[in-house]
Amino acid sequence: MDDARLPGYPFASHWFARDGLRQHYVDEGEGAPVLMLHGNPSWSYLWRRLITALRGEHRCLAPDHIGMGLSDKPGEDRYAHTLASRVADLDALTAHLVEHEGVADWGWTLVMHDWGGPIGMAWAARHPGRVARLVVLNTAAFPNPYGERVRPALRLPFWLLRETVAGERLFLRHHAFARLATLPPFGLRRRLPRDVRAAFLAPGRDPGHRVAVRRFVTDIPLGPADRAWPLLVQAAEGVRAFADRPVLIGWGLRDPVFDRAMLREWRRRLPHATVRAYPDAGHYVLEDAHERLVPEIAAFLRRRATLDHERRRA
Repeated sequence: MDDARLPGYPFASHWFARDGLRQHYVDEGEGAPVLMLHGNPSWSYLWRRLITALRGEHRCLAPDHIGMGLSDKPGEDRYAHTLASRVADLDALTAHLVEHEGVADWGWTLVMHDWGGPIGMAWAARHPGRVARLVVLNTAAFPNPYGERVRPALRLPFWLLRETVAGERLFLRHHAFARLATLPPFGLRRRLPRDVRAAFLAPGRDPGHRVAVRRFVTDIPLGPADRAWPLLVQAAEGVRAFADRPVLIGWGLRDPVFDRAMLREWRRRLPHATVRAYPDAGHYVLEDAHERLVPEIAAFLRRRATLDHERRRA
């Protein structure tokens, strides 16, 4: 992929090889680690502004999940494309970073969006001593507050995309899910510049590179019968274990999927969290509200670093 066609993403590429597949990640700056986990159908490009804002004081780590972004894009015969495989990938990558790349093994900030929530919190539940604070952006890491049924407004499109041959064709042939997600009013409220939207879509130019986008949708856990359910439960346990840690929630209130009920559930589970809600922002809150949200995240990390330093001195 031509880096010149990725506006605002001037970062060196790093690679971690495992089981014959290469995972791409951004590694910028020095200081306390900030791990940024994207969801579906985005990639580490989502974090470009946050990385630029934080890399002067923090070590910013932003992987692309296998099948997404600049990482390898295997077919289903080479990779499972499940929540379990995503958490295992993150376990392996972070262990490599600590053991071989000089990243500290404690004091991490975990920043999560969309599928980054269940992936990140299931991983954090296994490493509670590593993660010091959370930044939560339009995601979930617990069972659906609406129960096992998709709410009526989403039931038909969810069934079409997840269960039908027509849905598979929309994903693989037409890249429809990613295209709609980068248009208002679906994933955003403001229209992206043409070159920025092209950058979000660039990793899926080849129909053979769109498998992961579809498999993320088919792996959404709604109840105990779904294969991702045990890890979603583990993620929810991780949320409970972090209820006493510093948390910033940044939320686009115009998100049609991760809606106000999801935000209320985060508030219930993390009652001491600082919440910044943006009525004019959608799912891609870092695109719609970046002028306000990026400084909020930077200030949150700066305050926490100051408090941590004062505690160590005391």
